Amino acid sequence: MATDDEGAETKKGAPADSGPGEPSTPADIEGLEEPGDEVEYVPVAAEQPPAGEPAGKPAAKAHGEGDRRLKSKLKQKEAELKSVRAERDEIKDKYLRKLAEMENLRKRFDRDRQDYIQYALGDFLKELLGVLDNFERALLNRGEADSKSFREGVEMIHRQYLDLLKRRGVRPVETPGKTFDPNVQQAVLTEESEDVTEPEVAEELQRGYCLNDRLLRPALVKVLVPKKGEPE
Repeated sequence: MATDDEGAETKKGAPADSGPGEPSTPADIEGLEEPGDEVEYVPVAAEQPPAGEPAGKPAAKAHGEGDRRLKSKLKQKEAELKSVRAERDEIKDKYLRKLAEMENLRKRFDRDRQDYIQYALGDFLKELLGVLDNFERALLNRGEADSKSFREGVEMIHRQYLDLLKRRGVRPVETPGKTFDPNVQQAVLTEESEDVTEPEVAEELQRGYCLNDRLLRPALVKVLVPKKGEPE
């Protein structure tokens, strides 16, 4: 025989039949507590600081360490930036100095070049004035000297002039044999001849000269060329 307590428990645990379309009771929903059930609240224990250290101190300490590291990095970067700027200023100063030296060197070179162009022939012209002096003396004494003495004086001046040119590296163009050489000779007159089989120099009209190994002027010559056959 069931007691009153058991009957009450049975009524409490057995859900009443609900018709179609009626909402279920809270007990039918999984996980939903009945209004009458009590939920026990268990507080979560806060993280306790180490022994002997007040609450809130670790966060402040970590924040302070981060600030010190950041300041240290900033100081290091500032020192590196200062060093780079100093190196840049040094390189810029050296560049400006070299630029000024190059400009001064260019101006000095231009000045020396102009001086050389203007006065390079100074020594040669000074020697040439000696030849001119002898010519003037010969002309002044032409009336007092006979023709033979005058000729000998002119020949002496001619030799003096040739010696001057030789000392300066000027020499006459030598034409070995009679063969015409267009490299050092220029034909200003040509004449056909049956006596030649190739162009030959018949006469030198003006002597050519070389300066060391360079041609100053070609010799002007008259050239004999082979006579062309008459057309049939």
